Amino acid sequence: MAAFAVVPAHAETMLSAMAYAYSANPTLNAARAEARAVDEQVAQALSNWRPSVTGEATYGQRYSDSSGSTGGFGGGGSSTTTPGTVGVTINQPLYRGNRTVNSTKQAEAAVRAAHQSLYNTEQNILLQAAQAYADVVRDSAIVELRRNNLSVLGEQLNASQDRFDVGEVTRTDVAQSRARVSSAESALNAAQAQLLTSRATYIQIIGREPQNLKAPQPFTRQIPPSLEQAIAQSRTDHPAIKAARFSEESAAFAIMVAEGALLPSLSLQGSMQYNTEPSANVNNSFNAQILGVLSVPIYQNGSEYSNVRQAKQTRSQRMLQVDVARAQVQAAVLSAWGGLQSANASILSAQAQIDAAGIALDGVREEARVGQRTTLDVLDAQQELLDARVSRVIAERDQVVASVSLYAAIGRLLATRIGLQVREYQPEVNARQVRDKWFGLRTSDGQ
Repeated sequence: MAAFAVVPAHAETMLSAMAYAYSANPTLNAARAEARAVDEQVAQALSNWRPSVTGEATYGQRYSDSSGSTGGFGGGGSSTTTPGTVGVTINQPLYRGNRTVNSTKQAEAAVRAAHQSLYNTEQNILLQAAQAYADVVRDSAIVELRRNNLSVLGEQLNASQDRFDVGEVTRTDVAQSRARVSSAESALNAAQAQLLTSRATYIQIIGREPQNLKAPQPFTRQIPPSLEQAIAQSRTDHPAIKAARFSEESAAFAIMVAEGALLPSLSLQGSMQYNTEPSANVNNSFNAQILGVLSVPIYQNGSEYSNVRQAKQTRSQRMLQVDVARAQVQAAVLSAWGGLQSANASILSAQAQIDAAGIALDGVREEARVGQRTTLDVLDAQQELLDARVSRVIAERDQVVASVSLYAAIGRLLATRIGLQVREYQPEVNARQVRDKWFGLRTSDGQ
C-alpha cells in the first residue's frame, strides 16, 4: 500500500484527509480484497472448457496360492509377483448442457456487481472521512469559543467582585457571574470530551492523527441544479443500483446453469496405461484408448429440479433488491438535498443572529455602565452571542457534510470524480490478470 501514500502538507485539508483514507482505510482495503476474490469466479467458470489430466501409479506385491482341480487334472502352486502400473487419463469436456457458457456469463455479471459494490464502499468511506474531518473542525471551533467565553466570564466575575467590594453592585450580581462561570466550565468540559470522541473517530476512519486542519469548503461544483435532476442522475450513476442490477443479471444466468444439469453432457476421454507383472504369466502390458462419453441424466433424486426452483426464487429476490436500492438512493438524495438547503439557510440565520447579538451586547454593556442594565442582562446578551456563534459553526459543518452526502447520493463521491491526489485503484486490472490463468498460485498482490 506504500504506492498509495500521500505526503501530508503543512495544513491538512479535507481532500488530503480523504485521499489518505482512500489508501489506508482497512474497511476499503478489505472490500478490494473481496472483489479480487470474486474475480476468480470467471477463471473457475472458464476452466470447464479445459482438459483435466490425471496421472496414476501403483506398485506392490501379490502372492497367489492355488491347489489342483478336483479331477486331478491341472496343477496347483504358488507365485509371487510385484505388479506396477503407470497411467495417464485425459478428459476433455465437449458439451455440458450449456453450463460452461452460462456459468461464465454468471461469473462475469457477479464480478461487475462486486466492482460496483466496491465503488459504493469507496463512496461510504470517503463520506465517513469527510464527516470525521468536519466533526473535528466543528468541535475544535466550539472548544475555542467556549474557552474564550470562559475567559471573558472570568474577567467579568473579577470585575463584579471589584464593584461589589466598592459597593456598586450587590452580592446577587457576583453570584450570577460565578454561576455563569461554573456553567461555562461545564460546557467547556463537555465540548472537550466531544472533541476527543471526534478525534478518535477521525483516527479510526482516516488512519492518522488530525493536525492543523483547515476549515473545509462545501462541494458545490457538480451538484445538479434541481432535485429532479439529482434523482435522475442517481438512478443511472449510483454504484449501489448498478451492483443490484448486475446481481440480478448474475442470478438470471444461474437459472440457466441449474437447468443445464438436466441436459446431456459429452466428453472425450483418453487414457494410457503401462503394467509390469500384471499376472504370473505376463511380464508387462501396455493399453491405450480414446472414448467418447455421452451422459444422459434420467432421474437424479430430484435435487436438480430443486436447484432450478431455488435459482428462480433467488432471481426474484435480486429483482426486488434493485427496487430497494433505487428507493434507498432516492431517500438519500432527498435527505442530503434537504439537509444542504437547511444548512444554507441556517448559516444565513446564524450570521444575522451574530450581527444582531453583537450589537445588542455592546449596547447592554454600555447601559450597564450607567446603571440602566443589570449584570444578568449582560450575561444573557453574551450567552446569546455565544449561542449564535456555536450555531454558525454547527451549520457550516452541516453544510459541508450535506454537500458531500449529496455527492455520494448521486454517485459522484469517487476518488477520480472529486480529484483526489492518489493512485487510483482499478479493480478491472486484477480481473483481466486472473481471467485466463491456467497455472499459478500467487495472487496479484504477491501472496
